[in-house]
Amino acid sequence: MELAHYSDFAVRLVNTEEPARGKDSLTSVEVVRELFGSASQMARRVTEADLPRFRAIRTRLRAVFTAADEGDHTGAVDLLNSLLLEFPVSPQISGHDVLDEEGRPRWHMHLADHSSNATTGYAAICAMGLAFHLTEFGADRLGLCQAPPCRNAYLDTSTNRSRRYCSDRCATRANVAAYRARKRLEAEHTDRTGLTHETSQESTTPAER
Repeated sequence: MELAHYSDFAVRLVNTEEPARGKDSLTSVEVVRELFGSASQMARRVTEADLPRFRAIRTRLRAVFTAADEGDHTGAVDLLNSLLLEFPVSPQISGHDVLDEEGRPRWHMHLADHSSNATTGYAAICAMGLAFHLTEFGADRLGLCQAPPCRNAYLDTSTNRSRRYCSDRCATRANVAAYRARKRLEAEHTDRTGLTHETSQESTTPAER
């Protein structure tokens, strides 16, 4: 597993909260355990005491995405470095259980879990994953959705660094909102002038065009 893949853990945690909507789904041990995905061994250690800890880590991770989204890349790196210092990881080579076509192990880097509690382990994975993603792809690849009121975090993996929304749904919603706004402005212009855009074009001479 590529270490940058662990950055998905950070996105999952950050997006359990929608500040603009006043929503927070991080309300139970079960929800926290679902964040771990296939890392079930670590998830089994989650207790009620981890809930406030996870919320605190979530706030710090969102700050990293916010700084990156606002173009403060140095600030994003500083915030991420503080997490890396506080929650170190133990990388190990793994792959003995995954074989290639010739029966040889597919060796890869894996983050071993030697943490004292579930929060510490999860925070370490998030920090290291984001660190690898940032250094491999750039700080501008960490963003927050531009479709108000959604401010979900996302990782931009597009070839031309063009991603602005967390999902196709938000992209569609933003495009529809922009289209309606244009139509509203056109209607207001028509009300003021009594001319449609097409009529205005027809009333000009070829030289004026």
